[in-house]
Amino acid sequence: MIMSEVCGLRPHSLRFLLPSPPLSLRRRLFATTTCSATKREKVLVISGPTGAGKSRLALELAKRLNGEIISADSVQVYRGLDVGSAKPSPTERKEVRHHLIDVSHPSEDYSVGKFFEDARQATRDILDNGRVPIVAGGTGLYLRWFVYGKPDVPKASPEIASQVYSELAELQENQDWDAAVQLVVNAGDPRAQSLPANDWYRLRRSLEIIKATGSPPSSFQVPYDFFKEQLGTRLTESSLNANLAGDVSAKVKPKDLDYDFICFFLSSPRLDLYRSIDYRCEDMLSGTDGILSEAKWLLDMGLLPNSNSATRAIGYRQAMEYLLQCRQQGGRSSAGEFYAFLSEFQKASRNFAKRQMTWFRNEHIYHWLNASRPLEKVLNFIYDAYHDQTGSLVVPESLRMNKSNQRENLQLKTYRTKNRHFVSRNDCSDILDWIRTQGEVMSNVV
Repeated sequence: MIMSEVCGLRPHSLRFLLPSPPLSLRRRLFATTTCSATKREKVLVISGPTGAGKSRLALELAKRLNGEIISADSVQVYRGLDVGSAKPSPTERKEVRHHLIDVSHPSEDYSVGKFFEDARQATRDILDNGRVPIVAGGTGLYLRWFVYGKPDVPKASPEIASQVYSELAELQENQDWDAAVQLVVNAGDPRAQSLPANDWYRLRRSLEIIKATGSPPSSFQVPYDFFKEQLGTRLTESSLNANLAGDVSAKVKPKDLDYDFICFFLSSPRLDLYRSIDYRCEDMLSGTDGILSEAKWLLDMGLLPNSNSATRAIGYRQAMEYLLQCRQQGGRSSAGEFYAFLSEFQKASRNFAKRQMTWFRNEHIYHWLNASRPLEKVLNFIYDAYHDQTGSLVVPESLRMNKSNQRENLQLKTYRTKNRHFVSRNDCSDILDWIRTQGEVMSNVV
């Protein structure tokens, strides 16, 4: 290890004390320098695309391993957003203790930096209590920072934070995103142009960093990039796809992280996954307390779709936009409008799953598992992997999630949603009735 927590420093903090040596020397240091033979504590990480079954897997693992679950889901952190984020039920949360669920109000922005601090503290507490931390979720950036560490970007002073808020407040109130982006670009961060539209938190944070340090966020080294460089894992997506049938993670796992992270990515053949996602979206709309009810609650508190982290979330954004359309029509909707909303919800969810899979193909620390295999077999494998002492974990062919084949790719091109609940016009009559009962309230709000 270059420098471990045992020595009081982490790898990515070393550069502030010493000038960076040449790359060849840094590689030799990485390979030869050690501080201690202390054995690192184990932390399980279970990720996967939306609808893959990672929450159920984590729950059963926690029961077997005397573990506690840390949610790595950027929507489950918000109170009141239960259906759309597929939060564990009250019964499940009684069976196994869960952390970082319902820790923030939807009107607030919960940042990846805040997640890092909270999740690392929860991990330490779980280990100190003699239990096993199981981090479960599909938010890629949350998990990247959790495993590799967060960038050493200094926090802005209260004075700078207040100044930045004042500079952007009027632009945000007027929803003038383009002007706000140009302001930050002119201040010194050209990458602000690539931020997702209306991500006001990250825009403010960029301006804070510029004012506090004189440099844009991109000038600060990200620990993940540091480890990629040291481990020589500059693989293109195409070359990694070619090796996906092998267990790439076994060859590139960093040895000097704070914990011994044992990471798994749970997925299914894409056709099965997409079908499961479509059904899941339908389920979220069933009953009177579904995602539409939660979206109405967000609108009633004065939030608009795509205005902050909570309202940008898949499902909530589409539901809020649909309900706003209903309000503009006096609280009415046709079956055609409902089905158009449902289709958009399902499409956005499938696209999100696709982006998650692309993201994690570049996260080489993960072992890919096939979620379509029997749960018991997957559980047994991970249980044994946690107790393995050899450090040479390899996923057996029977559980490995292999790359897509030509036949599946052709089928994906012609994929069509086949609903099981909402098929005919009459199937959505209860929802349309519910919308009509809200008509008077909706009209008053508008």
